[in-house]
Amino acid sequence: MNIFKKYPFLIAEISFNFYTIAEEEGCSYLEVAKLMIEEAKKCGIDAVNFHVGNSEFFYCNFEENLSDISDNLNYEDYKQLSELCQDIGIFFMITPSDFSDVDELDDFVDAYKIPSSDLTNTPFIRYVSAKNKPIILSTAASTLKEIKNAIEAIEDESNFKITLMHSVLSYPTELEDANLLMIKDLAENFKEYDIGYSDYTIPGDNMFVLTTAYNYGAVILEKYFTLDKSLKGHEFAMDSEDVNVFRLNTKVLSKIKGFKNKQPLICESFSRRNVRKSIVAKNDIKKGEIIKESDIEFKRPGSGIPPFEMDYIIGKTATVDIPKGLLFDYTMFSD
Repeated sequence: MNIFKKYPFLIAEISFNFYTIAEEEGCSYLEVAKLMIEEAKKCGIDAVNFHVGNSEFFYCNFEENLSDISDNLNYEDYKQLSELCQDIGIFFMITPSDFSDVDELDDFVDAYKIPSSDLTNTPFIRYVSAKNKPIILSTAASTLKEIKNAIEAIEDESNFKITLMHSVLSYPTELEDANLLMIKDLAENFKEYDIGYSDYTIPGDNMFVLTTAYNYGAVILEKYFTLDKSLKGHEFAMDSEDVNVFRLNTKVLSKIKGFKNKQPLICESFSRRNVRKSIVAKNDIKKGEIIKESDIEFKRPGSGIPPFEMDYIIGKTATVDIPKGLLFDYTMFSD
């Protein structure tokens, strides 16, 4: 089964971005999270994704914590965010960090994202998949074999369609590391799955990277979302203006892509008839004369006998007088 019926499907990865904004503005985390959801909906985003969990689920007791990750939102808060999403018509996704996140929030989640950090965590993948909801699988820093193993773990438990997301485990991702051709590689190796892209590059004014990813075949697109790109750590997030640019780009792409099979278009009908050439009489030809190559030339319009039929005309006998400049017709000849 597949719930992503609109392409491109755009996901705002809110993650932990509401912390910085809340601290900057002196607002509650929940208040800012709700505001970000509302802003995402206003600018045409299809889904929001929150990372649920805190630092105790990321590092073992004997490893130095490289960051103090604590979401400061409880499960009741996430339920409120889910209800808001339902009310305004936007998908609510989470990237869970622990089994308890899945148990507590499953009734309120439209889809799960498995981060690349859990790509080889098959016990966790199976647990999430058993909830039988759509799964977006990040493939950053992975091999094809690891991806296949993760897919197998998902499909052992779930019948929902899987989306494979190309991404790069580098924040922000440098343009030369984006490797968007990997989108096509995933599509070739996993033909039965939707392919997407999580973009961690710094957005340019034209949203060129995300737009190119869509043009390369990524139908599910995810990017960090913020209300203020000037905040520390938000430089590779998109804001509402970036979303508007991306949506405009995809509308243009949808118009210019057209159809895959090569054939004349309706808009070419008039020109096709008038700019192509036909066989015409180069000089006056009398009834009963044998048509020679020196008797013909090629001129517009293309409504007569086409030049590639020249060999059919040469050697035939004219059954009528054919004045100079007249388009030849098959009824004018006999063997």
